[in-house]
Amino acid sequence: MNLKSILTGATVALGMSTAAIADSHVTKVGFVYVGPVGDGGWTYEHNEGRLAVEEHFGDAVETVFVESVPEGPDAERVMTQMALGGADLIFTTSFGYMDPTINVAAKFPDVKFEHATGYKRADNVSTYSARFYEGRAVQGHIAGQLTESNIIGYIGSFPIPEVIRGINSAYIHAKEVNPDVEFKIVWAFTWFDPAKEAEAASVLIEQGADVILQHTDSTAPQAAAQAAGNVYTFGQASDMGEYAPMPRVSSIIDNWAPYYIARTQAVIDGTWESTDTWDGIGPGMVGIGEISSAVPADVKASAEALRDSLASGEYHAFTGPINKQDGSAWLAEGETADDGTLLGMNFYVEGISGDIPQ
Repeated sequence: MNLKSILTGATVALGMSTAAIADSHVTKVGFVYVGPVGDGGWTYEHNEGRLAVEEHFGDAVETVFVESVPEGPDAERVMTQMALGGADLIFTTSFGYMDPTINVAAKFPDVKFEHATGYKRADNVSTYSARFYEGRAVQGHIAGQLTESNIIGYIGSFPIPEVIRGINSAYIHAKEVNPDVEFKIVWAFTWFDPAKEAEAASVLIEQGADVILQHTDSTAPQAAAQAAGNVYTFGQASDMGEYAPMPRVSSIIDNWAPYYIARTQAVIDGTWESTDTWDGIGPGMVGIGEISSAVPADVKASAEALRDSLASGEYHAFTGPINKQDGSAWLAEGETADDGTLLGMNFYVEGISGDIPQ
């Protein structure tokens, strides 16, 4: 065999070896969580999505996660370590991770980032969220018909548009079925703190609330309501079905798995692009948990009809006439809210008392 043949054979072998290495590349996907994976709510469901990615892709994908990461500088440190650790794709799963995500992404242009519930994007940063306000509409519809005191309590996390939208949607639909309903809102200023959440629920119950909605992540409000007795609650982000049929009578369920699988596949295929996704009940990103036997059959039927009309697009949760809290006109009869206004919502609708904290 001459030297030319040897070199040719070596080149072919090297090419085959390189191709084999490329084909065997394991895509590494990171997840940054604001709470513990066992919170029973928001982070629990994001982690269910991560587990679905592992199940779907098998050995072709490796996932890593860090839980209970505070929003702020520590989040930037965790994201940086993930990128340095070889992550190809990183999901950052809380609103307060927005600026850290943008900052770290600028330093790692070859890494793809996906930020949940935010609005800042870059060539390697996508944003995604769910139309939770559609689920709040269903909750308000049920709550307005269950309350006997006509006082509905609402535990807010932080006064950001996502949370304000939910409060407004729930109130509009509770008021529609019960003109005498009143909302009392307690701000916990945390996503996950069982002690604070339980305390907020207790305060609302003391103020006469016999239905409590929450935009916080633990099951502590459910436990507080169960201890008080005769108080209805709704699961947040996950089913929280262990408290059914009472006090938890239904829930909003976040289903992230299909999105996480699709975006991971896009990275594997080399088709990933920076996009913004905002899906609701129709595409399946927002689910309505089983309505329990504690809810009268006619209320359950009307709630399911509302759910279906939201899913089909036949009905929009923000359909006029709706005024702002100060009485000024917002939506005329039959007019629906545009996404831009909803994404930046910083006002209560007419009928809600109190100020939004600054």
